[in-house]
Amino acid sequence: MKPAYYVTTPIYYVNAEPHIGHTYTTVLADAFARIHQALGKDTFFLTGTDEHGEKIARAAAASGKTPQQYVDIISMQFVEVVTSILQKVYDQGDIYFGEYEGLYCVGCERFLTEKELVDGLCPDHKKPPEAVKEGNYFFRMSKYQQWLIDHIHQNPDFIRPERYKNEVLSVLKDDIGDLSISRPKKRLHWGIPLPFDADHVCYVWFDALINYLTGIGYPDSDRYHRFWPQVEHLIAKDILKPHGIYWPIMLKAAGIPPYKHLTVHGYWKTIEGKISKSLMTKTMANMVAPLPLFEKYGVEAVRYYLLADMTLGLDAQFTEENIVTRINSDLANDLGNLLSRLVNMVKSAYDTEVPDPIDGVDNPLREQAEHLRETVEQQVEQIKLHQAIWEVMQLVRRINRYIEETAPFKLWKTDKPKAGGVLYNSLEALRIAAVILHPILPAKMSAVFHQLGWEVNGAPLWAEHTQWGLLKPGTALKPGSYLFPRIDVKILELPTSELIEPPAKPKEEEPMITFQEFQRMDLRVADVVSAEKVPDTKNLVKMEIKIGEEPRTIVAGIAQQYSPEDLVGLQIVVVANLAPAKIRGIESTAMLLAAVDGDDLTLVVLDKPIRTGVKVH
Repeated sequence: MKPAYYVTTPIYYVNAEPHIGHTYTTVLADAFARIHQALGKDTFFLTGTDEHGEKIARAAAASGKTPQQYVDIISMQFVEVVTSILQKVYDQGDIYFGEYEGLYCVGCERFLTEKELVDGLCPDHKKPPEAVKEGNYFFRMSKYQQWLIDHIHQNPDFIRPERYKNEVLSVLKDDIGDLSISRPKKRLHWGIPLPFDADHVCYVWFDALINYLTGIGYPDSDRYHRFWPQVEHLIAKDILKPHGIYWPIMLKAAGIPPYKHLTVHGYWKTIEGKISKSLMTKTMANMVAPLPLFEKYGVEAVRYYLLADMTLGLDAQFTEENIVTRINSDLANDLGNLLSRLVNMVKSAYDTEVPDPIDGVDNPLREQAEHLRETVEQQVEQIKLHQAIWEVMQLVRRINRYIEETAPFKLWKTDKPKAGGVLYNSLEALRIAAVILHPILPAKMSAVFHQLGWEVNGAPLWAEHTQWGLLKPGTALKPGSYLFPRIDVKILELPTSELIEPPAKPKEEEPMITFQEFQRMDLRVADVVSAEKVPDTKNLVKMEIKIGEEPRTIVAGIAQQYSPEDLVGLQIVVVANLAPAKIRGIESTAMLLAAVDGDDLTLVVLDKPIRTGVKVH
């Protein structure tokens, strides 16, 4: 029997239009589902919407509809499962009635502690929470606190990347208390009534999370028994606490095995000038709308940009300039141009038929192509999808260099069989790259297969279809339209994004410096070779870096935002000619660049790999 893989997105709210944050999580889940399908697994991909809670009730009222009209109809199966789990947990004494007084954020659908507020506001929604005092039912979450701590330690990849596992463990160091799981029906009538008290409806997180079970037919279906608990929940970091603490404890109390992985991604941030304008979270409305972007650049081009530009777990900067750069550099110049050149050369000299491979032709592509699958699988296992994409594009770039080095367009005038061998190697390496890239760009890579005359039923399987030599000599190529046309930068002047939040007032200009003053700084690209926490400090990390071939040491105050494991392998920008400084007895011989907005810090990293040591202008 095939291994099983079940992947979920969060349960999206239906109170507003989708934004690029929803798009990223959904695209990421779809890519993971397609990758695991390509690995030969039986896969299931679940997404859905959250239809209960105050946020939905208020949005429905504002639109002049009842909540039921607003979200259509509730699945009776879902209601039955939620009711049965509530009753089971209540019967075993893990739900009790009590009075709660606290600060409630409608946007987050949960109570916030004073410690979580920033200047009296919800840190995500920038609005003051409402003071609420009422009788609620509570789930004895604290009863299972030690179990969850032990489970996380026994399963190191239960929550990943590691920074978020550590964040959850940090919360669990203190008493987490019990969870309010109901609202009085007199205040909020929209929701599932508690089976043991019809005057209360279920709190939104307690019922919404159960969708991950009902979506695969819990408790009796074959699908449930096939896929649970082989599940990967994909979420943004703003809902880490409900998924990393509430949900596994709910499952434990209900006697259901916990999920396998909780994989957490960062925020997409938009900028205006130097100011971070918004965070791409699941719950915020002032976001970039995805549909105009799709119309402007194409669905798969935007999909590629999102998957290639974000390091999973870290925040990323969203700009249309970055989309255009990715399209023109990776997709148009490297990939699309390669396909067109190869097809046109074969059309010109070989009657549009795949030429014969021949012995004796230097073939540096084969080894790289044959090892690509293993390399990419390792990156996927480590949830480094951006790095996996980079590995595929490295093969594409190597094919381009191979063509430049061998010049088959000249060689065929003197040695047509040898030139044909060069073209065969290039076509076959491109086919393998397209097989690996298919889960990322399914429609476009299917178009590559079509132009190469290579047919495969359904989605290609990596193990079966990345073997060298599957493109048969004599196969008729089918020239088609250009895969990814270059984007004219003037398109950036056309309106696309809508930020519902008004633009910030312009700030007073900072004092100007001269170009000569700027030139005094020696900014260089550096590779992070190793990293470790500085002992007896909360915020310091010691990094060994390479600037070209020169090793350096940096001590930086970034431990709150980056774990050492996140840093290794990054390419960063450093000031290389700064006078050395001793920090905690360690000589720091360079300074890294980072953007800081209050407590938020983001390293300046490169959008694609480049030779270490090159100067940054």
